[in-house]
Amino acid sequence: MKFKYLHPRDEIIEIINRIYQNGMTTTSGGNLSILDEDGSIWITPKGVDKGTLKPEDIIRVLPYGSIDGIHEPSSELPFHKAIYDARPDIKAIVHAHPPALVSFAITRKIPDTCIVPKASEMCGTVGYAKYALPGSEKLGEVIAGVFKHGSNTVLMENHGIVTVGSSLMHAFQRLETLDFCARLTLKANILGKVKVLNDDDLKLSQREITLKDFEFTNHSSNEKELRKSIILLIHRSYSQNLVTSMEGTFSSRVEGSKFIITPWGMDRKYLSEDDLVLIEGDKKEAGKQPSRSVNLHREIYEKNLDINAILIAHPPNILAFGISGVKFDSRTIPESYLVLRDVLTLPYGLEFKKGEKGLASIAGIISGKVPIVICENDCVIVTGSSLLQSYDRLEVAEFSAKSIIASKAIGEVVPIGKSEITELEKAFNF
Repeated sequence: MKFKYLHPRDEIIEIINRIYQNGMTTTSGGNLSILDEDGSIWITPKGVDKGTLKPEDIIRVLPYGSIDGIHEPSSELPFHKAIYDARPDIKAIVHAHPPALVSFAITRKIPDTCIVPKASEMCGTVGYAKYALPGSEKLGEVIAGVFKHGSNTVLMENHGIVTVGSSLMHAFQRLETLDFCARLTLKANILGKVKVLNDDDLKLSQREITLKDFEFTNHSSNEKELRKSIILLIHRSYSQNLVTSMEGTFSSRVEGSKFIITPWGMDRKYLSEDDLVLIEGDKKEAGKQPSRSVNLHREIYEKNLDINAILIAHPPNILAFGISGVKFDSRTIPESYLVLRDVLTLPYGLEFKKGEKGLASIAGIISGKVPIVICENDCVIVTGSSLLQSYDRLEVAEFSAKSIIASKAIGEVVPIGKSEITELEKAFNF
């Protein structure tokens, strides 16, 4: 979807639907706005079900204060106005109540974004706004004061979160990223102590990928089918919170050294078959930019001829093991062990380095017996002989991790014993 030409009403509807469907706000909670070029503010209405909003429900507040619309504007209009007045560079505002971030708001703590690469770059320094009466001019003064000091994400004490951006999508991506960090931190804290990355760690992920262009017009039927399958699964993975809008890379081998991969810098929810990038050797499909993990995918395909699909994802439950340093044990139920086999956690940074101490090392570790690895403080790499097998492994890993974390509320996990494992391996030719 191209947001550039969407009317503000339609843009707000699109983003509020994503926020509501992702469980980041309730029927009555949250509000969004866009500052138009003429100084008007387009904003969600007061007291209208967030799950059924239509374009005609969105309110326009003109610069001189009159209202254009069939409803009253959000009761939080005062703080939207105050933020726009305080920061002329801000063009859109999102306010929501994601449960994980509310957990931080009601314990009066700020989530650390330096637990995964790119999150701190996306969110910046998270500001903190002291409590004030919702809908009051005082709340506007407090929040605007924090934004005036340069923050782009502000946690509201005992309330929720406000994010801003040069566009509504930009503000949403900040909300999504901070919420991901909050959810990841909560889950990792159940398992153990959260590891935070330092500045040198974060710089490792800031790499540029340079590939030569090639023109390719003869797309085989197999390639077209694989493009369709990747898009279906990347959309499904987004709806299941296995990837975020800007993080998550899927690829599939077409033949030999030729494979298709998701692009860099494009929203996973709206990807289409045409957005995918064809790679052959050190060349890419002309006019497109592949994921920055393209070289890792190529290394894995070259060293593992039986692997035909690779998924790099960020599911919060399984990744919590990579944040906490606690070993993930797949010996929970028979399906988990048979599908996942041994799951290793690799030291942070291997996925960003070239050669035997980086990408080649990961490609050498991954095999039929180790089809999935957790990259500490970053991602999960899942492989398989097909896209569907890889995706099944991703789901099973996340479901198994979720069960283990939930079990902490009632007792310690009792893994399947050695004799049962031997029996499983014999019965299923493992």
